[in-house]
Amino acid sequence: MEENVAIGNDHVQGLLNYLRDTGERPVVYLCEPPPGVPIRSGESVKHTMLVHDGRAVADHLTLDSQGFAFVHNDSEVENFYDPDEVRRIYYPEVARLVKHVTGAFRVEVFDHNVRCEPMARQKINGAHEPVKFAHNDYTLKSGPQRVRDLMGEEAEELLKHRFIEINVWRPIRGPVEESPLAVCDAQSMSLSDFIPTDLKYSDRTGEVYSLKYNSNHRWYYFPKMKRNEVLLLKCYDSATDGRARFTAHTAFDDPMSPPGAPARESIESRMLAFFAE
Repeated sequence: MEENVAIGNDHVQGLLNYLRDTGERPVVYLCEPPPGVPIRSGESVKHTMLVHDGRAVADHLTLDSQGFAFVHNDSEVENFYDPDEVRRIYYPEVARLVKHVTGAFRVEVFDHNVRCEPMARQKINGAHEPVKFAHNDYTLKSGPQRVRDLMGEEAEELLKHRFIEINVWRPIRGPVEESPLAVCDAQSMSLSDFIPTDLKYSDRTGEVYSLKYNSNHRWYYFPKMKRNEVLLLKCYDSATDGRARFTAHTAFDDPMSPPGAPARESIESRMLAFFAE
């Protein structure tokens, strides 16, 4: 199942934020925290890592080996900041894409985020800031729980078979030069690198993985991504047969980004893909 990818000389040195493992369980509030409670607990630590140009090896990167894939994909969406248009047009588009790439018989897109730092600070277009912290969207616990939360009475039957959770990441405008996305080769990580982290919402508590430092981590990014280029990130796989199960990722400051580069604008959509196996 594993395929080693040769690493060339094309890379940058990126300063990536990891979690310092103190033994305490981190908590992140995505709603107003109680008085006196910080929005995020836990200590981050910066490490300078080689972030390799994934374009040089894009044809050799697969969801089942590295945990991510780079593909070209056009969209008919005119305004990615219109949530109704995104749900009506984009959700079916990315569902078809993930079906084609993975061979899943059913794909259910369940949410999306748009990201742009200036818009987030101005509180417009529902935008969020890029996340500059190494993490994975689901855990051994929250992966199956997401199926139960979303699929109702079908959930237990679907959980008897393989399923994956995919994040499809696309630039809204390109080329992306500021705060690009870096992804970590699943073959360079071990389960012990992941630290369960609580996500506190107003009505529930979710769980993601924060990533602690490991010198073996191999990071990639795809410089100057365009609107018709997307990254597929496998954030959970129920299979335990040696395929990649998780994909750590983070935005980072690209040292090659020119002064005054336009702020990154991107959309990420999340979905469940179900298999007969």
